[in-house]
This record gives sequence, structure tokens and C-alpha cells, in this order.
Amino acid sequence: MAISDYYVTLGVERTASDAEIKKAYRRLAQQWHPDVSPDPEAALRFKEISEAYQVLSDPERRQRYDLFGTAGSEAGAGFAGGFADIFDAFFGAAAAGTRRGRPAAGSDLRYDLRITFEEAILGASKEIEFPVLARCETCGGNGAKPGTQPITCPQCNGRGEVRGVRQTMLGQMINVTTCPRCKGDGKIVETPCETCRGEGRIERTRTLQVTIPPGIDEGHQIRLSNEGEAGPRGGPAGSLYVAVHVAPHASLKREGTELIFEASVGLAQAALGTTITVPIVGGEEVVEVKPGTQPGTEIRLRGKGVPYLRRAGQRGDLHVIVDVDVPHHLSRAQREALEAYARATGEIVTEGGLLDRVRDKLA
Repeated sequence: MAISDYYVTLGVERTASDAEIKKAYRRLAQQWHPDVSPDPEAALRFKEISEAYQVLSDPERRQRYDLFGTAGSEAGAGFAGGFADIFDAFFGAAAAGTRRGRPAAGSDLRYDLRITFEEAILGASKEIEFPVLARCETCGGNGAKPGTQPITCPQCNGRGEVRGVRQTMLGQMINVTTCPRCKGDGKIVETPCETCRGEGRIERTRTLQVTIPPGIDEGHQIRLSNEGEAGPRGGPAGSLYVAVHVAPHASLKREGTELIFEASVGLAQAALGTTITVPIVGGEEVVEVKPGTQPGTEIRLRGKGVPYLRRAGQRGDLHVIVDVDVPHHLSRAQREALEAYARATGEIVTEGGLLDRVRDKLA
């Protein structure tokens, strides 16, 4: 299956910096998150955006993608396998060397896990269930019927490769190819296991408990080694990559380790001072709004933000941005009170224009 251009998916140039890639991803993720967008194609579009970000935000995977058009797990066996395949294409199996004569590794798997905003901040333990090709318990994964064992391939003598000599204008050339009988494993199964039919693995549903660390963010991946597909005929298992998707919060916004809350207060509250209740992850916090607070004032609650993923005990801050609510409609009593205030301060207002004057002052 063809892989779409990840740079086009995120709408960035191939020379884009890490910051530009992250900014583009956040913008698109907010637009296409299935919990936000009513578009029926939102889930598919969101998955494409997340996949592009996971590759381009990882320096090693981005380099592989730029060189080969794949990024490791998307190609099946990862960079090592892809690189060896390229060597094979030019120089034959001898270039791959040590990967011959042993069972192939299983494929990596990906699981998309949706969690709440609170779970991303506080951490959680989630149970996941997914289909996987697991090692056959009947034969122990070697593909042979119980009571029998795979034998050394008589065609390649267990090397997994066969060599041929041919004459060319440059002299003798040794051509090394994968053994057609054992397909590179070095062993063959004469009496296949009846459960797995000689494959050494069968499809099962696996259940795992996944620990979500506090502070994880949208697009992050959790790698679980040896939890992917088992390799054929006893080969090592691949890895399971759990891609995390975080649902947005109703009133809090996240920027890295910082949280932002926009608080609305009235004219009198801003002028005279008050206390407001601010939502924090896991509860609420009472915050003082000092007399004379101006629109756009920032109140910082230190240590009430997001935990740092790799700095135990450290957290970001919660920024409360104060917005003064100017009423659109005034009752007669409210108008008279504001007119009296205007006379007391010497402000000149025209009839019906007091609200505009107040807005101008607060702008």
C-alpha cells in the first residue's frame, strides 16, 4: 500500500523545523479531532495527521522516511530489514550476512488508544485488547508436530542461502541467493504442527495492561517490546506501539506543560476585586482577582500545570487570563448607576454612548 506524503499531510515544507512540525500538527489535530469535528471523515483524517506527526517528530524515523520513503515499522521489519533488502537488491544475500539462517522477526503492531484530558495529565492504567499472531502453544512456535523437530535444510545445510558460480568477462562471480527450500530459515519442517500448519503461530486476542505516564501528550507513543506479532517458526516477536490520542478539555487548554484558563469577570468585580473558582486537573482552585484588574491580566498558579514526562516531581503552571465582561444590555438601574459613576469621574458621555465609552476604556 502506498504511503502518503507526510509533509503534505501536515502542510509543511521538507525543511520544516521540529517546532514548525509540532505547530502544524497541533493546529490540524484540534481541527480534525473526532470529538470536535462533525465531519464524517474526521477520524480517518485525524489518524493520517497523527501518523505523519509520529514519523516526522522522531529524528531517526524522519531520516529513514526522507531516505527511503518509509519510516521503519510502516515498512514491516523496520530500518534494519529495509536496509538489508536494499543491499540484497544490489549485491545478493551475502550483503545481508547474519540475517540469513535464522527465523524472521514478527511484525510491529500499532494500537490507537483514546484517553481523557485528565488521564493524560495524571496518568492512568488502561486495559487494551487486540488481535495478534501469537506463538503456537502446541508446537512451541517451531511449526513441527509434537514429538518431532525441524531438521537442517539439506539444500543449504542450515545457512539459509545457496551460492552459485558463474563466469563473466570479469572472471568468476559468486551469486548468493535465499535458499528456495527453507526460504532462508536454515531449517525445514517435515511433519507440520496440526494446530498452526507449520507456521509456528496462530491468531489470538491478547489483553494487556498499559501504564499511561503522567504528562503524556497527543501523538506520543508507548513502545512495548516483544508484544507485537510472533515471528514465524520461533522467530522473535515485534513490538507494540500504543499511539495515544487525548480528548480536549471543556475549559482548559494545553501548551506543552502549561495549562491556560480564560476567566470572565464583571466590570464591578474587576474594579473592586473578587475571588473566582478556577478548574484544575482533579479539582478546583480559588483565585483572588485584585481590585483594578485590567483585561488580559495573567494570574499564574505555579505547579498546577502538566507534569514533565522525564523530570519526576516537576510540573508546569496554570495561567489564568482575566477577561472583563462588558454587558451588551443594561437595565435602567444599571444605566443610572454607570451614569452616576461617569459624573463622579468627570467622564463626558453622550446619551446611549456610555457602553461604547466603557468598552473603549477596557480595550
